Amino acid sequence: MSGINFIKSFDFEYGKPAQLSPLVRRVVADNPGPFTYTGTGVYIVGTDEVCVIDPGPTSPAHMAAIDAALEGCTVSHVLVTHHHIDHSPLAAPLAKKHGCKVYGYGLQSPSPQDGKTRFEAGDDLSFKPDIQLADGDLIKGRDWTIEALHTPGHTSNHMCYALNEENLLFSGDHIMGWSTTVISPPDGDMADYLRSLERVLERNFDIIWPTHGPAIRDVQTFVQSYIDHRHTREAQILDSLSRGRSQIMDIVPELYAYIDKRLYPAAAHSVLAHLIHLVETGRARCDDAAGLHSNYFPV
Repeated sequence: MSGINFIKSFDFEYGKPAQLSPLVRRVVADNPGPFTYTGTGVYIVGTDEVCVIDPGPTSPAHMAAIDAALEGCTVSHVLVTHHHIDHSPLAAPLAKKHGCKVYGYGLQSPSPQDGKTRFEAGDDLSFKPDIQLADGDLIKGRDWTIEALHTPGHTSNHMCYALNEENLLFSGDHIMGWSTTVISPPDGDMADYLRSLERVLERNFDIIWPTHGPAIRDVQTFVQSYIDHRHTREAQILDSLSRGRSQIMDIVPELYAYIDKRLYPAAAHSVLAHLIHLVETGRARCDDAAGLHSNYFPV
């Protein structure tokens, strides 16, 4: 098991905006699944002049729910954490409707392995922000200030957004209360991910709101357990290698016996990300280019 005290339950109603704090509301899209949990949580920040974070999918019912939640508001910014189809497709239509711009870090770095969609919710290959943010950029509204934090790992272009007035973080898929995050090479990178987790830990946020699932309130303990889990997983992988399990698909059923088998392909990509990190840090070796079907050995 992971050693993380996951947070599974929270109260919500699909399509109905819920007031989470003085400056934050959330609308949950009806797109549940193995990667989206109960669905995409769309955050509306501000009172009258607002920004929208991760507008989500373009289903008619969800678009109508967002329109209803935004009635009477001026939308000044649409922010996207990253380019997966459960986060970004509605961004451009929503921004066009309200006469504003889409903001994000930019395009993913390398294409998904073998030119195929990553074993995740899927890539929004049409995503391109109107305004490309840099790490540390500030986005300001009438009663809110958001800081852009580049947090690569899940994807190379993943952004988290800190709401300074409430010392909270909108974490996208970087940190989730209900599950660990898929790290899928070549765009996903375990070394980047671990560094990004440490950076979030150092900021000492009061609360984290992921795009999927409930809030994380005991932030320091939870993020540290996320980091510890990754180090433990690498130790487990090294142990598997030492016992002659040199192929990723031999390691996955052993280490992920407790998860839905539909998630095994995603788990294989996370194991690959760990193995690439182990090779880079000199703790494992691979006789060929590191890939899903390569053979790995302990050093």
